[in-house]
Amino acid sequence: MEQHKFIPVIGLEVHIELSTKSKLFCGCSADHFAKKPNTQVCPVCLGLPGALPFTNKEAVMSVIKFGLAFGCNISIFSKFDRKHYFYPDLPKGYQISQYDLPLCVGGKFEDKRVRRVHLEEDTGKLVHETVDGIKSSLIDFNRSSVPLMEMVTEPDFHDTESVIGFLKEVQTVARYLSISNADMEKGSMRLEANISLSPDGKLPKYKVEIKNINSFRFLEKAIKAEIVRQEEILTKGEKIDAETRGYDEVKQKTFSQRSKEEAKDYRYFPEPDLPPMRFNENEISKIKNQIPELPEQKRKRFASEHKLPNDFIEILVADKVRADYFEEAVKLGQGKTLSAKTVADLMINKKLDLQFPEPAGLVRKILELTNVEYADQAETEVAIIEVISENQKAVTDYKNGNGNVIGFLIGMVQKKLKGKGNINTVRENLLKSLQNG
Repeated sequence: MEQHKFIPVIGLEVHIELSTKSKLFCGCSADHFAKKPNTQVCPVCLGLPGALPFTNKEAVMSVIKFGLAFGCNISIFSKFDRKHYFYPDLPKGYQISQYDLPLCVGGKFEDKRVRRVHLEEDTGKLVHETVDGIKSSLIDFNRSSVPLMEMVTEPDFHDTESVIGFLKEVQTVARYLSISNADMEKGSMRLEANISLSPDGKLPKYKVEIKNINSFRFLEKAIKAEIVRQEEILTKGEKIDAETRGYDEVKQKTFSQRSKEEAKDYRYFPEPDLPPMRFNENEISKIKNQIPELPEQKRKRFASEHKLPNDFIEILVADKVRADYFEEAVKLGQGKTLSAKTVADLMINKKLDLQFPEPAGLVRKILELTNVEYADQAETEVAIIEVISENQKAVTDYKNGNGNVIGFLIGMVQKKLKGKGNINTVRENLLKSLQNG
């Protein structure tokens, strides 16, 4: 096995758009996807002089729910800050974000630590186009000031498998909490990774940020490509610059975008137009009581209560609607000799739940399938004798080592029994007759 000189040290930043009706600091609709450009804007989200923001309470509650789901401590006192940087899609010249007093701090999932979860406003969207050979960039401000939750982890990841596994859990939890659809194709969930290499697995003095990745597959490729690049540089004894890089899918390489900023570069200071937020333990406790059973809890319960195999559990738990459908079907099937494993098998392998919108329909169908009156032993044996007699070429082929004809012979037996043969019984008796014949 190839031994690597360096161990990857990876931290993650995850941006998730929240599914609130209105934007974070104004009453404009937050549903911006595929809408006509610049039709969902107002003086506040356009950053016009004199326009005053106000905080969307639902967005704040959503972030607290998410933080609690990952075991974070909720800040009793929190505030918004101005983060200054110039970019065309940032109309005010600064972004309202959170710096030193985020809503959530110090969480954990399994052995991966969460540093913070905070709330900020999203930016506008640049649209690049070429008309008559002339390149131009247009700005759609519909997305400007949509509530954006950011989770920052500690650099606890050392391989792409654990990175992708953690991020899929983050996406699933957001959906279970109904705070976001976390749809990466629509930009509702965007991924960033800070990557360094070290000989001992400890965080070195530099980090390279891979920014704005919109799929798990791309992120996995980008991390692997960046690890290769850094390995080559360090092997030569050269120094790696701290910078922000993008990923080129065609070349399958990362490319430099800009030097890495530090906190002082953003000139943070408290947002003067928004009051700070204060919470008490009673308020936090009420929010905690609203959190449903989370994916990891559901996995453990499905294993202990329903005795399902791990692959079945993972498929069901990945989709809360499907998991709820499964449990309702199992509940309806109680007392009808209908096992949870049978329900799960027919949902996953036969996709019967897609044919029946209501669990009751699925249960009726399963009972029809499982209550078939099978042909008895005598009928089965007669049918097997007749099939062997009528298909001597297939019998000879089997005896010459062609095991594929078994399926054909079973089908012929089933035809004689008009589909009422028990497949396991037919196979067992057919093989016995062929071996003894």
